[in-house]
Amino acid sequence: MKNNQALIPIYDMAACIPGTNFIIKKTEGNSVPSYMAIPHRHADYKISFLLEGEVTHYTDFEKYTIKAPALLMLAPDQVHQQTGNSYYKMMHISFNKEFLLTETQGVLACWECMFSQVVLPVMNAEQMQEISVYVNLMYQEFKDDKPQKGLILKNLLNAFIICAGRLVNCKNETIAAAPAPVVTMDYSQNRIVRQFKSLIDENFVNSTQVTQYADMLYVTPGHLNDLIKTVTGKTAKQIIDERRILEAKRLLFWGEHSVKEIAGRLNFEDDAYFNRFFKKHTGNTPALFQRQIREKYN
Repeated sequence: MKNNQALIPIYDMAACIPGTNFIIKKTEGNSVPSYMAIPHRHADYKISFLLEGEVTHYTDFEKYTIKAPALLMLAPDQVHQQTGNSYYKMMHISFNKEFLLTETQGVLACWECMFSQVVLPVMNAEQMQEISVYVNLMYQEFKDDKPQKGLILKNLLNAFIICAGRLVNCKNETIAAAPAPVVTMDYSQNRIVRQFKSLIDENFVNSTQVTQYADMLYVTPGHLNDLIKTVTGKTAKQIIDERRILEAKRLLFWGEHSVKEIAGRLNFEDDAYFNRFFKKHTGNTPALFQRQIREKYN
């Protein structure tokens, strides 16, 4: 289901199946479904398990050629599309944040950070077996109509998410000065980081200052900034500005809208200020970025 009022279509599973907060389905073939072939976003989190074959996927401003086995991680609002005509077999899991258990959100420090990896290769037979077990159990439980179906699916999903977190940790072992580990962190700190990032996603157009988010979280700006910098290596203001720049890039790359229209959409006072802000953070004007990124991928 798509929201035609958005500049980029948004698919919301709750609009397709009212009242649901979890879906798992299978796709297979040599052609991409039409709704996946156009640039779009999801209102929910989505994890696709590529079991066989190969797919080409564009996520935001990167092209990925993904070979099985691998997990494709998509966070809400990421703009993406699938292309190609090679054979593939995939399992797609969509869920909203409320479907995760509180305990899981506490164990995984910034579990959303997994989705910034986009592609998580499944490196060996042991990982393949572990991931497959949970995916198959979820698929079977979702198809059946048994008592406490929702509770079982919720627990299976949370176990699956933690398994996926192990793949991220394995990947990060080779990265120097990596951010805080995905599976360890003080729960109260994790809660504030998660709330901060969630609030930015909801309010970045109209709330652009650290003090505004500190007020929402009932902490001082200094404490919020120290915590965010400890976890991410960036200041709170950098995170806010990066979210604004990310949305600007998405609209410039995927949409057919003028710089002035995008500036207005993102609540900049005028397109001249938007140009200065964008160039300060990227080194390019919006128009130059748009031309270069489209030449790269088109």
